[in-house]
Amino acid sequence: MVTNLQMQSLLDLDTIQAAIAGKRQAQEALYVQYSPTMFGICLRYASDYHSAEDILQEGFVKVFKNLDRFRGDGSFEGWMKRIFINTSIEFYRKAVNKRKIIEMDSVYDQGSAPLALDNLAAKDILKIIQKLPNGYRTIFNLYAIEGYTHREIGAMLGISEGTSKSQLARAREAIRMKIQTQNV
Repeated sequence: MVTNLQMQSLLDLDTIQAAIAGKRQAQEALYVQYSPTMFGICLRYASDYHSAEDILQEGFVKVFKNLDRFRGDGSFEGWMKRIFINTSIEFYRKAVNKRKIIEMDSVYDQGSAPLALDNLAAKDILKIIQKLPNGYRTIFNLYAIEGYTHREIGAMLGISEGTSKSQLARAREAIRMKIQTQNV
């Protein structure tokens, strides 16, 4: 007996093959199915809605260009998420070239103190994260949401592990301050 998950995987593979062959309906089907999830990723990394739309568009261009590279080893959605995270990081790097992150030799990592986020709706949390400066927002997302280590973040962004830690600490403090000013 074929499970719903297996059936979905088979449908995805058929749709992927059709999209690789250049069938516009298949590409549209993949876009319609996965764009809400991928847009959520874009919103987490972008400073505003329009930037998130740009990241989404660029991410799907990359997905469609590289569909033939999907080997099927893992989930298609997971493969796509990685592309969108990398695309978001590229947008971040472009912004950093305009304004460099300050390196710090000694870093105070505040640990994982609760942020009182439990009292906020998801859209309110997203708004707070979107208002963070690019460096804070990117590192906060990579560490707190995507689960990367500071060493991995440093390698991805071309910064030191200490800078990643300091940017995370500053992001947490900025979020805490924003929550306090909202009297949440």
